[in-house]
Amino acid sequence: MDALINAFVALHIIGIASLLGGFLTQMKAMGAGTARFVPAMLHGALTMLVTGVLLVGFREMDGGSLNHIKIGVKLAVLFVVLALVYVKRDEERVEKAAFGAVGGLTVVNIFIATLWH
Repeated sequence: MDALINAFVALHIIGIASLLGGFLTQMKAMGAGTARFVPAMLHGALTMLVTGVLLVGFREMDGGSLNHIKIGVKLAVLFVVLALVYVKRDEERVEKAAFGAVGGLTVVNIFIATLWH
């Protein structure tokens, strides 16, 4: 079970890298007001959702303890990110506030995952 969990943790990290990487590649465009949500951002957020839910299930099956409040907060933050990216995915230009919110919330999710024990 540990190998399976570790594989899905790696996929979860790949998802967040895709989301954050897509954001970072558009930072210069954000300054010019021409940023858009690239497909990698949507795919990364969806990967995070699927792998995160599976990781919770795997941990529960393995008998591990989970901080359900932490998981709930991370899921809520991810839902906001996913909703913003999904709704505005076809727009040629995304407002700076919405685009910045996705980047900021992604970083918040990373800090929640690593600092909240």
